[in-house]
This record gives sequence, C-alpha cells and structure tokens, in this order.
Amino acid sequence: MNDRNWLRVLAPIAVGAIFLLLWHALVVLNDVPAYIVPSPVLVFKTLVRDWGLLSGSLVVTLQVTGAALFAAVVLGVALSVLFVQNRLIEASLLPYAVILQVTPLVAIAPLIIIWVDEPRAALVICATVASIFPVITNTTIGLRSVDPGLLDLFRMHGATRSQTLLRLRFPSAAPYFFAGLRVAAALALIGAVVAEFVAGTGGTRSGLAYQILQAGLQLNIPRLFAALILITASGIALFLLVSLLSRLVLRRWHESELPKES
Repeated sequence: MNDRNWLRVLAPIAVGAIFLLLWHALVVLNDVPAYIVPSPVLVFKTLVRDWGLLSGSLVVTLQVTGAALFAAVVLGVALSVLFVQNRLIEASLLPYAVILQVTPLVAIAPLIIIWVDEPRAALVICATVASIFPVITNTTIGLRSVDPGLLDLFRMHGATRSQTLLRLRFPSAAPYFFAGLRVAAALALIGAVVAEFVAGTGGTRSGLAYQILQAGLQLNIPRLFAALILITASGIALFLLVSLLSRLVLRRWHESELPKES
C-alpha cells in the first residue's frame, strides 16, 4: 500500500478520533447528564454491556436488509432487461417505479404491514421498495450505454439478442450496476429500519429500530446511541462490501477500478 492509500485510510480515522475527543470533552466539561447526551465512553460501555441484546437485534435487521437487497437486485435487473428490450414495457412500468420511489416509505409501510400476514416478509417488502429504484435506473442506463461500433460489430456477425445482451450489454452495464448497488445497499438498510419503526408499534420486537424505540421511551439514551452506532457501522460495512465486490469484478478491465498512476 503506497503513501496515498495510507493517507486515504488514516485521514477519516483521524477525523473520527478528533470528533470523539471533542464530544467527550464537551460532555465532561459541561457536565451534561447521560439522559441527554452520553459520553462516547459511556456509549461504548453500554454497547459492551448490552451486546447480547443489541447483537441479536442487529442480526435481524441485517437479515431483512440482505433479503431486501437481494430481491431489489433480482427484480431491478430483470426489469432493466425488459425495459431495454422493449420500449413499450418501459413506458408502461417505469412511471410506477418512479411513483414508488417518490412516495414516502413511512406512508406505505403501514399498509404493507397490514396487508402481509407474515411480519418478516412485510419488512423485506418495505425495504425492497425503498432500494429497488437505483438498481433499475442505473442498470437500464448501463445496458443502453453500449459503444455503437461494438453494437454494429455484433450485428454484422449475426449475434442474437441474447448473445448481445450477455456478451456486450451486461459487461457495459457492470460499472453502472455497481454504482446503483452502492446506493441501494444504503437504502435497503434505511428501509429496513424505517419498516421496523412502523412495525414495532404493532408488536414486532426484534430489530434495532425496536431497541431504539424502547431505549427512547425508557430514557436509556446510552443504549439508544449504541444502537445508532451499530446501524451506522452496518451501513459503512455494506458500502465497503459492495465497493470491494465492484473492485474484484471490474479491476482487470474497467478504468474506474484500474490502479491510479502516482
């Protein structure tokens, strides 16, 4: 790892450390009560003490997020292929995808939870609705962003639609797909948490959102902060995981992941 890569790793760590030190100093110097703003030391102690409870809730939230992201990828890519192959299908269905995206999830989540009997399935549907749009739009743009010269070459050699799709359009769409997947991963986590907030009022007591609700009602603010930190760390981990996957897939041939010259 060269100096520039080390700097990219150490710089955000240094900023985070400075932020934590300032947070701790302000809380201690101003003698802020823990039920208003706990110190980072107290939050860390609470995270360790309540790890058994919070880790179980984290697993549930991540299971919902993972299932929703998988569903968003499968459905989003399938719809993108249909849109590229048939303009009429795109004109018929894309407006409804836009409607789902611009409709607040908190408005439709209660309906989904009422209509779907199984709570976990309802949460997955809510998170899928929140995360599918970036996959559809980015993959569709990628499937259409094909070099016209290469497309003419495929046609000249008599390539079928499926051959053109698999050997030309999919590779061309890969960078766009992974860009959309980074956004979709974050939205799937947000959608899962929002859905858990809504479902938590109806008795679903498993995810991190429910722990946040309970901690807020009990004024257990250190546990609330600990749950928030776990959600934030999960979002960062998902982003890094998708970025790593993108690099592994694209690093040998696409300029976005090729090593940068010093």
